[in-house]
Amino acid sequence: MVDLSRMSTERVNPNTTELSSMSIREAIEVINRENYNAVACIEPQYEMLERVIEITSQVLEEGGRIIYMGAGTSGRIGLLDAVECPPTFGVDYNTVIGLIAGGDNAFVKAVEGAEDSPELGAEDLKKIGLSEKDVVIGLAASGRTPYVIGGLTYAKEAGARYCAVVCNKDSEISRICPLTIEAEPGAEVLTGSTRLKAGTTTKLILNMISTISMNRIGKIYKNYMVDVKMSNEKLIARGTNIVSAVTGCSREEAKKALAESDGGVRTAIVMLLLGCGKEEADSALKTVNGRIQNLVKEEQR
Repeated sequence: MVDLSRMSTERVNPNTTELSSMSIREAIEVINRENYNAVACIEPQYEMLERVIEITSQVLEEGGRIIYMGAGTSGRIGLLDAVECPPTFGVDYNTVIGLIAGGDNAFVKAVEGAEDSPELGAEDLKKIGLSEKDVVIGLAASGRTPYVIGGLTYAKEAGARYCAVVCNKDSEISRICPLTIEAEPGAEVLTGSTRLKAGTTTKLILNMISTISMNRIGKIYKNYMVDVKMSNEKLIARGTNIVSAVTGCSREEAKKALAESDGGVRTAIVMLLLGCGKEEADSALKTVNGRIQNLVKEEQR
């Protein structure tokens, strides 16, 4: 039987031993107080988080993929972050990938026992053609999930880069993976239910990894999503607003530039900033690896 006694996420939280007898208001207050730990526990991991993001940024710059893999809540959070990257940053669906033990159907219905197979973790990476250009990020609140351990072990054997995010200290995963972010939010409000603080902590960390990595490859200018895909009315309005806000032009001018740039927000911004056409804007962006701020700095010299 698995020994869970050393895991802080499995311990009884002394602040919530009377949870079942609390009023709605009392439960709300105690859960929200405990949620602060999900944020605070990340701060001691800044250095490790920075090292991981340096790797993920480099992988994207070199045309590789970020691959999250986990089981249960951790796997679902990885999938959630992955599927949000294409509409937010304009990358394709093969740039950030989420793997969950038991396959995509496990996102909505648990596949019992899938997380206990290290072989399945390796197989899932083989199926997507893991290469040396990629980075695998194992996600496991417990720090011991066999599916994730199998995936990380295979990533090492395949010559790919590999990192991990766990919510317990001195875990099995941290022993096989030197680049492990160990953000420990402590005992859950509901004993052992890592969909709570541990899940929140994991989501916060993945928010940082994907957002900052995308920034490093030019997908953000100032604090705007300059490669947002304008695939519906809301996103068309957002893209128009971004072009107008960044360049100071009118909405009509923004719409015209977007039409001429084939809907490319980043290209439209450069067209307006430099007073040029689409081809010249695209060419200028290539010289600075797509980063508008670098282009603006050069123009100001």
